[in-house]
Amino acid sequence: MMQRMALVIAGGLWAASGLWAQLATGPTVRFNTSLGEIDVLLLPGSAPATVQNFLNYVRRGTYNNSIFHRSVPGFIIQGGGFTFASGTFRALAADPPVRNEFRTSNSRGTIAMAKLGNNPNSATNQWFFNLANNASNLDNQNGGFTVFGRITNGLANMDRIAATPIFRLNSAELTDIPLLNFRSGQTVTESNVVFVRSITILDETPLPEISPNGVISAGNFGGMPFAAPGSYIEIYGNNLAGEVSRGWNTADFVAGAAPQTLENVRVTVGGQLAFVNFVSKNQINVQLPASLPVGGNVDVVVFNRNEQSAAYSLPVRALAPGLLAPPSFKVGEKQFVATVRATDGSFVTAAAPAKPGELLLFYGVGFGPVTPATVPIAGRVVETAASVAAPVVFEFGAEKAEVIYAGLAGGLVGVYQFNVRVPAGLPDGDTALKVTVNGEALGQSLFIPVRAGN
Repeated sequence: MMQRMALVIAGGLWAASGLWAQLATGPTVRFNTSLGEIDVLLLPGSAPATVQNFLNYVRRGTYNNSIFHRSVPGFIIQGGGFTFASGTFRALAADPPVRNEFRTSNSRGTIAMAKLGNNPNSATNQWFFNLANNASNLDNQNGGFTVFGRITNGLANMDRIAATPIFRLNSAELTDIPLLNFRSGQTVTESNVVFVRSITILDETPLPEISPNGVISAGNFGGMPFAAPGSYIEIYGNNLAGEVSRGWNTADFVAGAAPQTLENVRVTVGGQLAFVNFVSKNQINVQLPASLPVGGNVDVVVFNRNEQSAAYSLPVRALAPGLLAPPSFKVGEKQFVATVRATDGSFVTAAAPAKPGELLLFYGVGFGPVTPATVPIAGRVVETAASVAAPVVFEFGAEKAEVIYAGLAGGLVGVYQFNVRVPAGLPDGDTALKVTVNGEALGQSLFIPVRAGN
């Protein structure tokens, strides 16, 4: 069953407080070296571009039969730059540099990218293991050295490599190379070199895939093929998340701020992080950032742990309004709106129709900017009343209704509330509900049951 955006009206709406979601981790890779295995947990939540750059080399087999070419006692051991075969050292081909992403400290047992001096964004294929806590040095020079993983098993094997005798073979790159059973003046053979025979991915996450026509605005609010800043979208596809299916809860918020990562899943829209409301293998719901450009298309990209989907092009308009009207409120060919009474929070239904003069509460998304503009329409729990900037008109049949309040709903994230009085003089029956925003009618065809008597 699809997990639609929904509101629990009678039982209270979305409360929010608590702790921030942890940074994404994984996968684990295994370095198969001449002196034993080293398992490294990668940290895409800390350094996403760097992890992706490293995995690109791993998947191509670039590091297979590469060597540790530099060792500095008590400091680092370095590899990823050279191979050795038939008595010859050769430099590995490098991709374009990756941007610096220093965030995690260079503590013992972490792996970080090597780079050129005085050039923070020069890292390509070479990496190093920190033999000690090098934070005071490496965290503070050249923009900080980007840590992208940490050893989870095999720390002793790292130390074995570090304990290998060091020799100077030339005055260029091989000035501090660790060599086994070697004496100065000998010819280097493969038995002397400390190899990285391979790097294998132990628990690779499958690539997320967004289905064709797989992104719509929130289904319970109209399910349109376009969206607006601050509105919600549903993303359908395969491998969008791991085994856990859940929506955000109070523990995912901090100081009223909605999570941008949920169960190691994050989504960018137009290059900006969205707010992740629900995750499952085949569906993700997110709220769009308020600062998206309008009038064109933006790329939607899903990140599941360290893997990312191909971009999906989503049209973004200034407004993409829709009222809460879930499939459970559809009877025959008529889609009824989900509205509640202001007096007791009960739903208006065919068995309990609306009455003329009654005050009803409607809920919606995608209604755009508010006044004052300082009240956020995305990413935070609303704590202050704020009115919709665009004029909103409700008509029951041919009768225009009094809209007492049209603005953000307190205690929710990016949800709008409309307090509307049912016009007098309506005939009994299923009444067509027409709503216009800025003079343009909603794309939904909605009805509401009305009965004047008891």
